[in-house]
Amino acid sequence: MKKILFIALLGLLSISKGKAQGHGPLFGLQTPTLAKGGFDFNAAAMSLATDDDQSFMLRYIWSYGVTEDLQLNITTPTMINRLSEAPRTRGNSNMPANGDIEASVWYRFFSSAFSVGKRFESTAVLSISTPTEKTRGQTNVSNSIHGAISTGYASRTWYAWVGGGYQYYFEEAGDQLGDLPYASLVVGYRPNIFMGDYPKPDWRIFVESLAEFPGSNTFEGQLSPTDQRGKKVMLGPSFLGLYGAWGISFGALFPAYQNVNEGPKEKYRLSMNISYWL
Repeated sequence: MKKILFIALLGLLSISKGKAQGHGPLFGLQTPTLAKGGFDFNAAAMSLATDDDQSFMLRYIWSYGVTEDLQLNITTPTMINRLSEAPRTRGNSNMPANGDIEASVWYRFFSSAFSVGKRFESTAVLSISTPTEKTRGQTNVSNSIHGAISTGYASRTWYAWVGGGYQYYFEEAGDQLGDLPYASLVVGYRPNIFMGDYPKPDWRIFVESLAEFPGSNTFEGQLSPTDQRGKKVMLGPSFLGLYGAWGISFGALFPAYQNVNEGPKEKYRLSMNISYWL
């Protein structure tokens, strides 16, 4: 029943209205910011599966462009099914892959258009979040702070973004979730056949990767007796299609490498977004 509800909500609620905010990846860090005065509402569907269970979540993101280089965001979740032992991970630069409510600031501190349709740019992200549950697994969970930097290149044919981030969880009643250093790399391609103007459809293909290095939890002031540290590299495709004012993006990540000492291993991550721009 939960899966049926998730699929139905996926089709009905994954709608974005506002000025187009860069046609980028689903999972990796990115750089585009809204135009000055631009407003964007986005709802995305996300799922993460392990050997034991599968999560289903909708996320709603409200964004406002203070200037063309400064953007404010707040994102809230609707959890349809939680994982009893959720991996510490992020969906991308503005969508945590858990039940956190998060507010963030994006600042594009560098931008250079060196040719027609070509540019380099870099964006810094600073976020604070609060959980919507009291515990994750057997560990009390508290607020967290997150920072990241991403640099990207975009042209009419090729795209690339590389970035890294760090999330730190504060202590709660003697417990503390381990930190999360991570990095992402995305390469995109727009085939020549899709270079035409509307009403011709426009598709872009991305190969996305995430490398994550979560630390061990602290339980009652002591490191967890089970070693939860590990290394994980996720890799997979995503697709973006544009037609007039409509857009659809979807993709999946699969483990290319996992070294997890304790807890379930991941099987895949899914994300989908349907957009409409005014």
